[in-house]
Amino acid sequence: MAEHVLAGTRGTITAHEWPNERARYVALVVHGYGEHAGRYEELAGVLTGHGAAVFAPDHMGHGRSAGERVRIEDFEDVVTDVRAVAELARAAHPDLPLVVIGHSMGGLVAARYAQRYGAGLAALVLSGPVVGTWELPGRLLAYEEIPDIPVSPAALSRDPAVAAAYAADPLVWHGPMKRPTLEAFVRALETVAEEGAVGPLPLLWLHGDDDRLVPLPGSRAGVERLGGDGVTERIYAGARHEVFHETNRKQVFADLTDFLDRALTR
Repeated sequence: MAEHVLAGTRGTITAHEWPNERARYVALVVHGYGEHAGRYEELAGVLTGHGAAVFAPDHMGHGRSAGERVRIEDFEDVVTDVRAVAELARAAHPDLPLVVIGHSMGGLVAARYAQRYGAGLAALVLSGPVVGTWELPGRLLAYEEIPDIPVSPAALSRDPAVAAAYAADPLVWHGPMKRPTLEAFVRALETVAEEGAVGPLPLLWLHGDDDRLVPLPGSRAGVERLGGDGVTERIYAGARHEVFHETNRKQVFADLTDFLDRALTR
């Protein structure tokens, strides 16, 4: 893995690259809230094995990127930063198709990216995406002081090793959410809903049916608005929030690569 430091909208952004000299497409992985791109090493290995050159930014205030931890004032800035990483990838691989894979908050960012820049995309993949109806920001904003309720590691996966690694990871944010970020979530959810469908872009939606962090029914309305009739959905019985880190991840990876094979041969 290589690292690149880019000028972002509000400070430097660190982008991770898993190179592939024989790449046939580029995959841009967009991580979720409070985490970082380094947690996607296994997914990157699957994708490079499938023929991708993989790039993944740490968002502002996350991982190795600059900024106050987990503070995002406007998700449009995060989308613009992801675009800068896409341009880095395109410079290295100018003739290859580009797919974007976004998880959770990264699903919100990826959906908005597709609305802004979808003409340059070959496929969009959303895993446990924060789109549609997500009640958490409104619930927390109702408090005068945001309660310090960190993400429960057990809510991520049925694999206890995933929870243990997350809890011990110094690059993961384990503190409370921040009011500006919660307000930005509310605005971004409204923007993605208003901007509507991403047209004929192939869209894969992955979700665990035991996702308590981003409940499946709330995401469904958002995904349906984004994709219309063109959505491929894979809902996993018993799976929690992070399907790429779940006990059935081999099936998830197979569903992902099968979808990409179809999307890339259209």
